[in-house]
Amino acid sequence: MKPIRWGVLGAAEFARKHMAPAIHAAEGAELVALATSDPAKAQGFQRFAPQLRVADDYDALLSAPDIDAVYIPLPNHLHVPWTIKALEAGKHVLCEKPITLKEAEFDRIIAARDASGKLAAEAYMIVHHPQFIRAKALLAEGAIGKLTHVDTVFSFNNANDTDNIRNKPETGGGGLRDIGVYTFGAARFVTGREPLAVPYAKLRHENDVDVFAQVAAEFPDFTYSAVVSMRMFTRQYIAFHGDRGVLTLTCPFNANVFDIAALRLETDGQTVVTERWPATNQYVLQVENFCKAARNEASYPCPLEFSRGTQRMMDMVFAAGERG
Repeated sequence: MKPIRWGVLGAAEFARKHMAPAIHAAEGAELVALATSDPAKAQGFQRFAPQLRVADDYDALLSAPDIDAVYIPLPNHLHVPWTIKALEAGKHVLCEKPITLKEAEFDRIIAARDASGKLAAEAYMIVHHPQFIRAKALLAEGAIGKLTHVDTVFSFNNANDTDNIRNKPETGGGGLRDIGVYTFGAARFVTGREPLAVPYAKLRHENDVDVFAQVAAEFPDFTYSAVVSMRMFTRQYIAFHGDRGVLTLTCPFNANVFDIAALRLETDGQTVVTERWPATNQYVLQVENFCKAARNEASYPCPLEFSRGTQRMMDMVFAAGERG
């Protein structure tokens, strides 16, 4: 099996801590190069990948013939142009979420993907984790009966980190784009349903970025509520509430970083079954699935069309928030 050879555009902290090590560890992948103008940042990557080649600009990496795929962890407002540039350079692309800031921007990326014949996807890692695959299967099997409501929370507090790109409007910051994508996409993935309407969204802004959102949405078969915030104590969960049981993922978004990934199924008779995945790395699974799809060995679990649906829901939430 020929490995997919990877380059990373930008020495982001998240790339250094999570995705570059995942590429380095994944079966069927080889971490070859990093593009950064800061040699000090490159050293953090070379500690676990000593042979890593460093390019001093992004275009130089994209022009390298020995790179098959690129991972893009750049600020949100740069995702669309650099994804398209990478596709036009003949590279497969895995880009951090949100891959676009508006649903309409997917038209350009999908067109570039189709023209290049390469794989392009948003780095939406949770759909690769067995806790979400298991939750989707349990719901389809009727483990909780008829689904009535989905409830989710994702929060952390970075109020003191004023230089963080999440707190800057010019880089496409805000809580919804950073972590709301998880609360929306998780419900869509597990249920296989799309929202009909977002009748209520209360947003609070600081420095022109959303720092708190309370959302109510209507799906064809169930209702949905979410709280997303960059100004609240760290918390995350998602619960699927049916007429015969409740399915809860207690650490759904930062599995084995925030806490151990676990699924809890409570059904009639107060029977509780808990499943846990203490050793699973969803970033490694994401890279391995991407490599298989790039070699045409399997379909990819999270194509651009799925990510487009999450961005459509986010656009609906922003519109509801503007209506008040």
